[in-house]
Amino acid sequence: MGVEQVDEVLYLLPPRLKELITKLPPKVKETLEEIRLRCHQPLHIRWTGGESWITIEGRLTVNFEEAYRVEVKDVQHAVQALTQNSLYALEEELRAGYITIKGGHRVGLAGESVVERGSLRTLKNISSLNIRLARSLPGCARPLLPYLVSPSGRPYHTLVLSPPRCGKTTLLRDLVRTFSYGISDLGLPGLNVGVVDERSEIAGCYQGIPQLDVGPRTDVLDRCPKGEGLLMLVRAMGPEVVATDEVGKPKELEALQEALHSGVILLASVHASTLEELKKRPGWEPLLKQGVWQRFILLSRGLGPGTVEAVVDGEGRALLAGPRKLLS
Repeated sequence: MGVEQVDEVLYLLPPRLKELITKLPPKVKETLEEIRLRCHQPLHIRWTGGESWITIEGRLTVNFEEAYRVEVKDVQHAVQALTQNSLYALEEELRAGYITIKGGHRVGLAGESVVERGSLRTLKNISSLNIRLARSLPGCARPLLPYLVSPSGRPYHTLVLSPPRCGKTTLLRDLVRTFSYGISDLGLPGLNVGVVDERSEIAGCYQGIPQLDVGPRTDVLDRCPKGEGLLMLVRAMGPEVVATDEVGKPKELEALQEALHSGVILLASVHASTLEELKKRPGWEPLLKQGVWQRFILLSRGLGPGTVEAVVDGEGRALLAGPRKLLS
């Protein structure tokens, strides 16, 4: 990611905050991941190398008492820019707690919930925003491909195991992109890939169009529940590979089983640190015992986000032992 991605979100910020973000050191701006605005709280950022508060002069500081305090009007400005002064028009997105903007960037929101008949209808009086910059790293999956593609050029059914904030979505996106383009030196032809992107994180769709490079043979079902979307793609689009992020609900696991029976290659991720931890999750043990998954990629933050701890085959044998840093 470069400074240009930061420029794509600056329109959300009032002039004073835009100036502070613009003053950030180049190395921070180039890897910026989050800008957090909380009413009456310090201005907070995260980047690949760490996190910091920002002073009123635009300096980084570890002392939150020195930081610029976000005012209510700062948050209101951002919300108005985000929604184009129409919260009502974005009620469906607000129910999910985030809005995806052009460029594939996501803005998470928190505030007062409006509940009707026991269900969340929308949010109002927004008090916190988390501007999450979409970050693509084309080619980051390349070192793993020899372990994920068979000698015949067919990808193995692959599951990425990862705790939060370890780079699983970035890796998954690059695997989707790579399978879609194909790699001739591995004998991997370009494949039709179907992506169910329930949270708009893999392809970063804006108005239904992917903003991030997921390949020329990829079809994306954006903001669709995974359990329904997986089968919809198999029936409607004829993919050779289906991919989705953070599976785990019983309906999603059932859909993976049914998709498998249709002959497609499965590519997915799950929140887990180890295979032993995953086996204890409801619904996962049968899938693991059946040998559905032929490859497991285990991620951590041992050397920073995108640390590969191991690539393991379906029999539990380590094909690649880490730690090895993929993302930077």
